[in-house]
Amino acid sequence: MNRQTLGMLQIIAAAVCWGALGFFGTMLNRAGFDGIQIAMLRILIAALILLAAFPYFRPLLRSINRRQVPVLVAQSLIGVLGMSLLYFIAITRVGSALAVALLYTSPAWSLLFSRILLGEAITPKAALLTAVAVSGVALTMSGGIRLDLLGIIIGLGSGICYALYGVLGKAAMSGVQPMAVLFTSIVVSGLVLLPFPATHQTFRQLAAAEPHIWLTAVSLSFIGTLSAFTLFIKGLEKMPAARAAVFTVIEPFTAVLLAATLLGEQLSLPQYLGVLLIIAAAALNAGGRRKPSVAAQGKAV
Repeated sequence: MNRQTLGMLQIIAAAVCWGALGFFGTMLNRAGFDGIQIAMLRILIAALILLAAFPYFRPLLRSINRRQVPVLVAQSLIGVLGMSLLYFIAITRVGSALAVALLYTSPAWSLLFSRILLGEAITPKAALLTAVAVSGVALTMSGGIRLDLLGIIIGLGSGICYALYGVLGKAAMSGVQPMAVLFTSIVVSGLVLLPFPATHQTFRQLAAAEPHIWLTAVSLSFIGTLSAFTLFIKGLEKMPAARAAVFTVIEPFTAVLLAATLLGEQLSLPQYLGVLLIIAAAALNAGGRRKPSVAAQGKAV
């Protein structure tokens, strides 16, 4: 197996792991955990695993200089904590299929924030793809069993946080080891959550749950976060970032497939069309890049 083929398989495996987040989140929701609690479990269990491996991360953390710390903290609070909270709340309200599609409006938001914060020009192609993504969102709101306007707004908020994670870090993360970014993002978010009484209540609730619920919570963090990011970074080392970004679009396909086959989620035909438009816009946006993308640089969630 050549290097690029191995890299492609690693990127695809990472996308499948990320796509499974909705499945694990829905299973925990059905076990009595709300969206905020699921986000807490994901972040804090991942933080504990990372802290246990601190000797490995310690030399990597030296790649961060003091001037980068404020932006990395902002990335953590917005792109990891904010995105996770909004994404899992959206899953509990509109289901994992629509939630992941709304998360994947992030390229459109990246376009807007890159213009506002970084002064990057908006090309005609980028504007067209944004229009396609917006049309997809409109179709997801066209009816169906689980239409929830607030849930859709929350899902769009997760896409905004996801976009800001990459935009904020485009310059600040220059020269920083990607695994160091993962460590700081997760651990900082975990430290923010730790003092809240709701966090302690969530873990008491988990301790009283059946063993298979513990396994689901650990899988949420280990498979859906840590394994996914590690596979993505290893794959990214073997191929251009633009090509790698195309394969990550398998993530929403995985989420929709799991939602339909294992969770029994049903969408209307217009909603399925809307999901496909959002995914297509994200794929074309990734496929047209010639430089390392914001998503490829900032994918740590």
